[in-house]
Amino acid sequence: MFRIFHAPPGAALLCLALSACTPAPTGQEVTRADFGDEEIITDFTLGPPGARPGACYGKDVTPATVEQVTEHKLVKEAEIGPEGNIIAPAKYETVTEARIVDGRESIYFETPCPPRWTPEFIASIQRALSARGLYDGPASGTLDAATRRAIRSYQIDNGLNSAILSTESARKLGLVEIDLS
Repeated sequence: MFRIFHAPPGAALLCLALSACTPAPTGQEVTRADFGDEEIITDFTLGPPGARPGACYGKDVTPATVEQVTEHKLVKEAEIGPEGNIIAPAKYETVTEARIVDGRESIYFETPCPPRWTPEFIASIQRALSARGLYDGPASGTLDAATRRAIRSYQIDNGLNSAILSTESARKLGLVEIDLS
């Protein structure tokens, strides 16, 4: 059986969605928090290949990169007279098409597990992002849309376009311990 938590765009509280999540042994009940193309997976068996047991993962889907290509294609060649003069100019057709440069791709990354997502932890995230000029709201302890935007802004500079806080980003912000093993 799957329990999937669907949150509306700009979900007000990831904390509430995550508070019901518990890691599940393989073959047992699985829990995920779903945010459209982003989700938090608490069962490592649903994570990426080689997922670390007991770890939680964020999953994001990168959008496809599409480019618009405009070409002028020859429809009819110019008519040239016997003396080399142009009787009728060439006719061209403008054709524009979309080409996929890079397809959609699922990206997995470790994220702090649900027990850590307390209002105090979220307030610490807000203070850390505020100190970096990315969040200008109060340290309310609520994972609101403004907090998620600030998390995305912080992580985008490090190559991760996601509003789910990665463990690596949490470490850089000084919010979780560094694993020395």
